[in-house]
Amino acid sequence: MSAFTGQDLACLRGERLVFKGLDFALEAGGALVLAGPNGSGKTSLLRLMAGLGTPHAGAIRWHGAAIADDPDAHHARLCFVGHANATKASLSVTENLAFWAALHGTEEKVPAALKAFGLDRLADLPARFLSAGQRRRLNLARLLATDAPLWLLDEPEAALDAQAMEALRASLAQHRAGGGMVVLATHGADAPPEGEILELVVTWEERR
Repeated sequence: MSAFTGQDLACLRGERLVFKGLDFALEAGGALVLAGPNGSGKTSLLRLMAGLGTPHAGAIRWHGAAIADDPDAHHARLCFVGHANATKASLSVTENLAFWAALHGTEEKVPAALKAFGLDRLADLPARFLSAGQRRRLNLARLLATDAPLWLLDEPEAALDAQAMEALRASLAQHRAGGGMVVLATHGADAPPEGEILELVVTWEERR
């Protein structure tokens, strides 16, 4: 049995059926790349995978159990990095990351996570002084500051320079080597990681 699965999923946004009949299966150490143009439902699918919404049809399961049966347990096992950079401007770089790590009881991982994404020299700087790329790196450092086995990433390559992209690739490879799972939405053909590709298309089917 695959560790993380979705079967016959449908997503409704307003009166629009974004997708239907969608299946996925992810094993330990696996990666699923969500590809497709804007409006095809990549972000909507990631939000369903994170338990931030309910499928219009179908079910998402973790080791055979529906994630809706125990949402707290599911939220504890994942790290979701979306489009928005979830930083508090008045807190330092370290304080921002420590907040997220505290939710998982892994505060000891903060220094290494900052170093991996080249933020250790900015550790005491208030987040309001960070550039867009630095804010993105701070949010991606959340991945390494937790023990979450499931990483859900929405276009994580946005605003990253070449060095930060290498740090992201290395983090993804290390996570998968340890049995972790990755689902990543992207526009770019060269975005990490290598894995199974799920191509989504734009539909405009109205609910009747």
